[in-house]
Amino acid sequence: MRKVKFINEGYYHIYNRGVDKRTIFQNIDDLMRFYQSIQEFNVIEPIGSIYENFLFKARIEKEKKFGHSVSKLFSEKEKLVDFICYNLLPNHYHFILKQVVDKGIEKFMHKVGMGYAKYFNTKNKRSGSLFQGKFKAIHIDSNEYLLHLSAYINLNHRVHNLEKFGHRVSKLLKSSWEEYINNGKGICDKKIILDQFESILDYKKFAEESLNGIKERKEIEKFILE
Repeated sequence: MRKVKFINEGYYHIYNRGVDKRTIFQNIDDLMRFYQSIQEFNVIEPIGSIYENFLFKARIEKEKKFGHSVSKLFSEKEKLVDFICYNLLPNHYHFILKQVVDKGIEKFMHKVGMGYAKYFNTKNKRSGSLFQGKFKAIHIDSNEYLLHLSAYINLNHRVHNLEKFGHRVSKLLKSSWEEYINNGKGICDKKIILDQFESILDYKKFAEESLNGIKERKEIEKFILE
């Protein structure tokens, strides 16, 4: 039984890592497959597998091309969650999610976790758990926490200094940072964060300063523990 209760319109930090800290994104195909999963499984209606959903959408596009009536199933589907931020790293991930329907986070994470583990295990001829137990969840209970956590997650690859490992590792990183600082299209609802700043540059400055504070605290904690 989880201590955290998921409520509609509530914001949550969701995260998990590979079992035994193993790599869960071995190459760009794995990374993009997971990214595709978090988009396509974010619907109330079952979609089957990602491949089945691909065939379904291809049929709908063909119907539209020839002027046929489009199935109601392809109309705007109700989501389970809203994405606020995300960061996908070689052996773990972080999300900020807003639950928008009853049990939305639990249903979404179950579909993503099961779907990606099945893909990964089939591809690598392995069996067993891929992730380290159930996903972890923390309720975001204040606006200040939400703002600083958005910086932590958007820039989590910098928290771990992963960029120093060069292109081999950097190509296996994907976060919503680009969506925020370039105001690009993506999967995130950025208004709750960006509307609190005069400009995108102001948010960029805030996030980078917040990150510096986080890294300094981590260094202090490391020194104390040593």
